[in-house]
Amino acid sequence: MKTVLVVMAAGMGSRFGGLKQAEPVSADGRSIPDFSVYDAKRAGFDKVIFIVREDMKEDFINLVGNRIEKMIETEYVIQETDSLPEGRTKPFGTAHAILCCRDAIDGPFAVINADDYYGRNAFFDICKHLKNAKRGEFAMTAYKLKNTISENGTVSRGICSVKDGYLEGVTEHTKITFDMKSIGNGKEEQLSGDAVVSMNLWGFTPDIFETLEREFEFFMKNADLAKDEFFIPSVVQKMISEGSASVKVYQNNDKWYGITYREDLDSVKNKIGEYINEGLYN
Repeated sequence: MKTVLVVMAAGMGSRFGGLKQAEPVSADGRSIPDFSVYDAKRAGFDKVIFIVREDMKEDFINLVGNRIEKMIETEYVIQETDSLPEGRTKPFGTAHAILCCRDAIDGPFAVINADDYYGRNAFFDICKHLKNAKRGEFAMTAYKLKNTISENGTVSRGICSVKDGYLEGVTEHTKITFDMKSIGNGKEEQLSGDAVVSMNLWGFTPDIFETLEREFEFFMKNADLAKDEFFIPSVVQKMISEGSASVKVYQNNDKWYGITYREDLDSVKNKIGEYINEGLYN
């Protein structure tokens, strides 16, 4: 059975101002997904599925997909937007994106964001885990908060509670500053730089689709569809609470690099350039 990497690439990039998933970060025009897929293949993944929107699919394939198809078996899945209410343009969120893959996946799979560079060592533990995972034996690769901050604006992070190597829960903080303060709802909380955070690098077994379908139906009936999003951590938390899943946490001490704001581009380009010069990438 093939080990599949799912890359969520359907985001709007509103804070960035464009198709940041395809933005070149190397001198020869490669983007972050090129390097993430390279690292994942090196770790043992056999196939990649890109989740895209219908209106961006052609551009994404031309700018990114055509290169990656030469490297690894590649498939594209559309994150449907036909159920969006009038006035809403962005998709319903990360958990909905994964749900859109239900007909393309029949075994364990990992999930990442297209605009996050996770580091050279991010995929080994989770790939090994997935090759032996049984029903409900999920995993995640976690980072230290201090290694995931942008100096160009606030970021959204899931702060994780971990016990004996397993995830107990995730608390979403939607506005974290460069000095690691969580702000929102008129409150300010100082967070620890060593806090364990989720960067949406998850490993799942296919039974998650059963819960995703049930929870999405609930979301559609009860959420404010004009603005609410259907997030992965809420579904994972539900399954942990029900006892239908456990999540093994693998720690990664690498520094995260990603593109939230256009100003983030320089630091990503500089780091990728260093790695290429060191011979870590061709």
